[in-house]
Amino acid sequence: MGHNQKQVSVHDLIVVGASAGGVKALTYLVQHLPTELNAAVLIVLHVHSQSPCILPQILNNAGNLPASAAQDGEAIEKGRIYVAPPDYHLRVKPGYLHLTRGPKENRHRPAIDLLFRSAAQAYGKRVVAVVLTGMLDDGTAGLMAVKMRGGVAVVQDPDDAMYAGMPRSALENVEDIDYVLPMSEIPSILVALANTPMAQEPENFIQSNIEPESDIGQFNMEVEDSGVLPGKPSTFICPDCGGTLWEHEEGKLLRFKCHVGHAFGAETLLALQSEELEEALWTAVRALQEKAMLSERMASRMRDRNLTLAAKRMEQEAADAQERSTVIREVLERADKYT
Repeated sequence: MGHNQKQVSVHDLIVVGASAGGVKALTYLVQHLPTELNAAVLIVLHVHSQSPCILPQILNNAGNLPASAAQDGEAIEKGRIYVAPPDYHLRVKPGYLHLTRGPKENRHRPAIDLLFRSAAQAYGKRVVAVVLTGMLDDGTAGLMAVKMRGGVAVVQDPDDAMYAGMPRSALENVEDIDYVLPMSEIPSILVALANTPMAQEPENFIQSNIEPESDIGQFNMEVEDSGVLPGKPSTFICPDCGGTLWEHEEGKLLRFKCHVGHAFGAETLLALQSEELEEALWTAVRALQEKAMLSERMASRMRDRNLTLAAKRMEQEAADAQERSTVIREVLERADKYT
């Protein structure tokens, strides 16, 4: 797939991101793409790192385009589907694919943001980025990068998505999204974009307008030199490594990143903090229950030795610990009803 062309003819690189509910959406998408698609399709689906790479087989069985797990260094060809394998980031380089096990973004590897951002840097206006069903905000920052480079942004209508979080985040934070469509209309618009000629660009357009991407990913399309991150230190700690998170505003979007390279959107960080709080509360429940059991055992031994006052004190400590444990458990169980 050529990169240095005197004329950028069509949108010939389609990058797609999906999470929860994504297998169904992606299956529908490839079912309705033609055999002679005038573009390559690159897909990131959030999956567990230990999951088998079965999405290419599913897409091969469903559609007309050959689908395969992306290979490091593989040339990008039109009319093919490339799927990011589990536990590897999929990045776009001029003319080929690059896989890396770099820091997770939004707690995911592969991450949608990294695919979109690298595609925007490598192919500029030729990119069409598609955000499908999913939770939280992965894909929003990457979609913003695509728009900054003159690419096309397509977002599944949140009312049509199985999980509306990712599409809604994109709509709330990225300006001038080109298409907001139900899943049934997305394949046809992608085909139209792949076949619609674009204005001629100077031969050196790509090279002169796109900065190189750092190996650990970028925060705001800026080169990160000497470990200095854009923005300012926040009061928050990275959930993945415990380092300080740096806070940076990108348009309407609030982003966080640590020196190692872990990156988070605000929604993702909030969700992770909620998980950590729940874990801490369950740890407190366990500790209080263990204290209650140990206090009761000590009280029993004291009674056997006729140490009545000491036994009563231990029994009271056991009752207090059990009561606190019950209060925390009730709070957690009430919260479960509303999530």
